[in-house]
Amino acid sequence: MRHGARTLRVRAVLVLVAASLTAACESGEPMQPGDGAAFAVNPAAGQSALMKEVRQATARYNSITQAMQDGYVLASGCVEVPGLGAMGTHWVKGSLVDPVFDATAPEALLYLPESDGYRFVAVEYIVIDVGQPAPTFEGQAFDVGGTPVPVSHWSLHLWLYEANPNGTFTPFNPGVSCPGAASAAAHAH
Repeated sequence: MRHGARTLRVRAVLVLVAASLTAACESGEPMQPGDGAAFAVNPAAGQSALMKEVRQATARYNSITQAMQDGYVLASGCVEVPGLGAMGTHWVKGSLVDPVFDATAPEALLYLPESDGYRFVAVEYIVIDVGQPAPTFEGQAFDVGGTPVPVSHWSLHLWLYEANPNGTFTPFNPGVSCPGAASAAAHAH
C-alpha cells in the first residue's frame, strides 16, 4: 500500500510541474533568479565517456527545429546576469521533468540567439525530488533547486557545446552573452 501512496504523490508532483512549466512557457515572462548557490568546476568532464554519450544523444538539437519537433518549447528569454555571464534561452520538454535522471535525455536545452538563428550551447537536467537519492553526473552533485519548478528538485547545467571558463557544470558562462541590452537578466536558475 505504501508503494501506491508514493505513486500518487509522484503523479501529483508531475501534474504540478507540468502546469507550472506550461504557464511559464505561455506567459512569455522570463523566469526569476534562484539562490545563487556555489557550483563545482570540473574541467576534465568534457573528456568522459558519458559526456561523449550525451553529446551523441543531443547532437541533433543543433537544429532548433529538431528540438521543437521533439517537444521542447521556449521557456525563457535569453538569461544573462551582469558579472556572471549568460545561460541563453531555455527550451524545456515538460514530459521529461520527473524524478528520473537520464543523462542522455536532458529536460532543457540552452541556446544563444544569434542573427541567423540559435546556437546550441548547453543542456540542463531537472530532477524532481520524491525522496530518492540525489542524482550525480559522474560524481558531480546537482544543485538543490535552481529552477522555477515549484516543487523540491535538483538541477545541473552541462556546457557541452560551448566552453565555460568557470567550469563545465557552472550555470552561468562568462564567455557568452545575450544579444542586445534588454536581455532577460532577471532570469536565473
